[in-house]
Amino acid sequence: MNEMSPGTRDFKIIGTRVKRPDGVDKVTGRAQYGADLTVPGMLIGATLRSPHAHARIRGIDTSKAMALPGVKAIVTHADFAEIEDEGVRDVAINCLAKDKALYHGHAVAAVAAKDAQTARAALDLIEVDYEKLPHVTDVDEAMKPGAPVVQEGRQQENVTGDWSQNVTSYCEFGHGDPEAGFAKADHVIERSFKTAATHQGYIEPHACLASMTSDGKGDLWCCTQGQYFVRTLCAGILGMEASQLRVTASEIGGGFGGKTTCFIEPVALALSRKAGRPVKLVMSRDDVFRATGPTCSSSIDVKIGMTKDGRITAGTANLRYQGGAFPCETVSMGAQAAFAAYDLEHVRTQGWNALTNRPKEAAYRAPGAPMAVYAVESVVDELTQHFELDPLEVRLLNAADKGTKSSYGVTFEAIGLKATLEAAKAHPHYSAPLGENQGRGVSCGFWFNFGGNTCVSLNINEDGTVGITEGNPDIGGSRASISMMAAEELGVPYDRVRTIVADTSSLGYNDVTDGSRVTFAVGLATIEAARDAIRKMCSRVAKIWDIDAEAVVWKDGAAHPSGPNAGDFDPMSLAEIAALSSETGGPIAGHYEVNADGAGVSFGVHLADVEVDPETGATKVLRYTAFQDAGKAIHPDYVEGQMQGGSVQGIGWALNEEYIYDDEGHLLNAGFLDYRIPVASDLPPIDTQILEIPNPGHPYGVRGVGETSIVPPLAALSNAVSRAAGVRLHELPMSPPKVLKAIMARG
Repeated sequence: MNEMSPGTRDFKIIGTRVKRPDGVDKVTGRAQYGADLTVPGMLIGATLRSPHAHARIRGIDTSKAMALPGVKAIVTHADFAEIEDEGVRDVAINCLAKDKALYHGHAVAAVAAKDAQTARAALDLIEVDYEKLPHVTDVDEAMKPGAPVVQEGRQQENVTGDWSQNVTSYCEFGHGDPEAGFAKADHVIERSFKTAATHQGYIEPHACLASMTSDGKGDLWCCTQGQYFVRTLCAGILGMEASQLRVTASEIGGGFGGKTTCFIEPVALALSRKAGRPVKLVMSRDDVFRATGPTCSSSIDVKIGMTKDGRITAGTANLRYQGGAFPCETVSMGAQAAFAAYDLEHVRTQGWNALTNRPKEAAYRAPGAPMAVYAVESVVDELTQHFELDPLEVRLLNAADKGTKSSYGVTFEAIGLKATLEAAKAHPHYSAPLGENQGRGVSCGFWFNFGGNTCVSLNINEDGTVGITEGNPDIGGSRASISMMAAEELGVPYDRVRTIVADTSSLGYNDVTDGSRVTFAVGLATIEAARDAIRKMCSRVAKIWDIDAEAVVWKDGAAHPSGPNAGDFDPMSLAEIAALSSETGGPIAGHYEVNADGAGVSFGVHLADVEVDPETGATKVLRYTAFQDAGKAIHPDYVEGQMQGGSVQGIGWALNEEYIYDDEGHLLNAGFLDYRIPVASDLPPIDTQILEIPNPGHPYGVRGVGETSIVPPLAALSNAVSRAAGVRLHELPMSPPKVLKAIMARG
């Protein structure tokens, strides 16, 4: 076994660009997504949603719908169990409204029928008696005393001040004395910013197939980022024991955090239990926009002081996030991430969450961080303009490094922020000339990265191949990276290893695929499972050679005597050991379970060039380059893909994407025709540069890479547009009307 420290090991497979194991299935249509699944006798489900932004439900009459031929079951919230856990109860109420419809599109009832046409007809026959209530969708309005109260009694004890009941939580981070720091500054800028709620924009809508039997057992197939968490939620909502529900994850057509919770799965199970037949439930695109979580929208105040040579003397930020009609803690991550890129003596961030009559927020790539970093990086950029300083030099001067006490309390270990800044500074992009109406923006970005509960089994097959069972859906190439790490550790070719994703009854609990955790945590567990198998193979060989197990070592895919004193034996390969396994003690397997820590934070730096049309306010992205500390890049293609994908999503967030509501609280743009995500013709090639600063918390130095790349684009684009337009913008998205209005106001 090779247990050299990260950064000192020479890899044979890690870092290569091997073929992806799911490529053929996905390009031939053989891959099974949530909506592809069918079983005999299956019913089709449909959901009735609230036409009001906020309304009391005085009654639901399903008698006419139930009498329609072909209708087999109708469920409301009353079909769910009584739930003690507050978080699970919120998910249940979000899946089917209880006493009030809390937002436009909130589900209130569901039907299972022989076909989709009958199910939709039945929805029209369900009579809901609503009492319309005042509503609020803006975070600042929701926090004011006297605002319509979305839910009563949800405010935590640490919330103080003259706020409405909609303010549910408060957090604070920092150190030093910001006022003393501002007094040392040569110039202080204080600005307010707003960002819109944006949707994850995954291509595949939510879909599931549920089958409950009369003995209380259930099977659920669904597109999800975490089948174990789905089991936890559904079992709690249906009043089942976890062991009686098996959840299998399908292939997933995108998630980006939006498939880390439940929206339809408990409803399908309840319908199946009532109908006694399997039920498929698939969301429409309209349903996805109206009722699945977008990210939070925000309102943020930032104040930063700087000396004339570019040293930041202090920074503060007040962050107000709304996460829809249920409490969320996303603002806490924003408050921690806001100033994480800087080594500051005086810093303080405060955050508040407020309820609004909007869909319940769901995670979206680096939840909470992009908007906070956007506000801070915008003010830093404005200060560099004020002093006519180089934006990258100022960031290098103030950059966090190993040993820095971060703005949220931890002291950083080895990090790559300065390396990414230096790489950006040396890149030809940074010195390329700009034309008329063009501007260049710079921004740093940061994400924590997660570890968490992880379980892996590794089987040595008799033919010398290797099978790995892990419990996280593959949303970004994890099957390839896990197979590569196993092959590297065992010393066998990559194509001799196959990784599959287990259902919840086949492997121990695994946390949701989120927080950029899988390559780090599952990779760590895979390496340890491989080492467990190696120890067992060495023990088998020791029996064959009749020597002590400690006298056998593993090298280049084979067992060797540890030295001349151990004896003169020819090496035995993994395949040879596997072929003899039934004669040496039976099957050989490695296993490892861990609540992984030490994920290692990640930093990125982005450069964006834009051109603004002064006649229309339209922005064209001319050039974009992303630099990121990825730790050891297991498969560079996938790492670059994550960097490009996050960049593109951030560009959409910065320039076009937003939820638009009318005065009645109705969502007006619930579809891709009106909710405009970037398409290929909107974008230049996204160039990437991977920096590999090993994470000391992983055997191969891996860091998470999937989320950091969505953090810098908002500010990079805003800083570029502001410089190109000659006027500073403080609100996202920077759609053409807003940019044109700012240009005209400038005069």
